Amino acid sequence: MQTAIAAIFVFLLVILLHELGHFTVAKLVGIKVNEFSIGMGPKLFQKRKGETQYTLRALPIGGYVKMEGEDEDSDDPRAFGSVSALSRIAVVAAGAIMNFVLAVIVLSIVSFSMGDSQKPTNVISQIIPDTPAEFAGVMEGDQFISINNTPINTWDELSNAISNSSANEELEIRIIRDNEEQTLYIQPTIEEERVMIGIVPMYDRSFMSGIKGGFQMTGNFIALMFDFIKMIFTGGVSINDLSGPVGVINEIGNAARMGIMNLLILLGFISVNLGFFNLLPIPALDGSRLVFLFIELLRGKPINPEKENLIHFVGLIFLLGLMLIVTYKDLIRIDIFG
Repeated sequence: MQTAIAAIFVFLLVILLHELGHFTVAKLVGIKVNEFSIGMGPKLFQKRKGETQYTLRALPIGGYVKMEGEDEDSDDPRAFGSVSALSRIAVVAAGAIMNFVLAVIVLSIVSFSMGDSQKPTNVISQIIPDTPAEFAGVMEGDQFISINNTPINTWDELSNAISNSSANEELEIRIIRDNEEQTLYIQPTIEEERVMIGIVPMYDRSFMSGIKGGFQMTGNFIALMFDFIKMIFTGGVSINDLSGPVGVINEIGNAARMGIMNLLILLGFISVNLGFFNLLPIPALDGSRLVFLFIELLRGKPINPEKENLIHFVGLIFLLGLMLIVTYKDLIRIDIFG
C-alpha cells in the first residue's frame, strides 16, 4: 500500500506539472485547449469548464493537453498551427521546463532540510551507535557549550577540543538540552589515530542555501543524464540498464520505505529525467516537435504535416515497443513471477 500511494503521488505530481506547463503557456499565447487530461485509460472524473474539458483517468502513467489543430487540420483562428512558430516552441518546451522547476523546488526542500554542509554547528544531529557519546547519554539536539571549561560556540571549536584532548582522560562536557544546562562526562576513544566521541553535527539551515542546494542537485542530475547519453554511444550501458514504469514504481517503494527525504530526492530525479528525455530529438517526444518547429522558423514554412505525423507515429511505435521490452525485463529483475 505504501508503494502504491508513493508511486501515485510521484507520477501524478510529475505528470501534472509537465502537462500544466503545456496547458498554461497554450492559454497564454491564445491557443484553444479542448482537453486537459491526467492519467491514461478509463475516465475516473470529467468536468467541463469554459472551452476545456478536464479529465482524470485511472492509470497515473501519462497525460496530455489536447489543443485545437495540434494533430489535425483546423480552420479555427485559435488553432495550434495558427499562432507563430515561437509561440508553439514555447508551448512544447514548457512541459519539460516545468519538470526542471519542480525538481529545483523539491530538491531545495531536501537541501534546506539537510542544512548547509559548509556550515556545521555545535548542535548534535546524530549519535553514532556504540560510541562514547551514546554511552554517556548525549542526545540529538544537544548543544555543546563547553568542553573541560573551554567555551564552545562552533563545530570547529568542538571538534578541535575533542581532537586535542587525551583518550585517557574523561571529558567534562556542558550542554544545553530543553533550555536547561547539563553536565556530562565522556571517556573518548581513538579511531584512525583520532580522538573521537561519536557525534555528527547539525548543519546551518537558511532559505538561500536551500535554494542554492536545490539548483546544484538539479544540475548534478542533469549532468548525470548527459553522462548516460554519452555512455549509450560508447557502449557503457545496455537495455538491461533501463527501467520502465514497473522498475520505477519498485524504486519509489524502496525510497518511500527509507523516509520522505529519500522519496523527495527520487521525485526530483524522476522529474529531471522526464524533462531531459522529453527534450531529446526522438520522434513522438517534445524534442522532436521542437526540431520541426525550429526548421519551420528557419525556412519560413512548416514541414508537410503528413510527413511529420508519420515520423511521430513511427517514433511512438518504437517507444511503445521499447517500453514493453523494458517492462518485461523489470518484471524479471524484481522477480515478480516468484
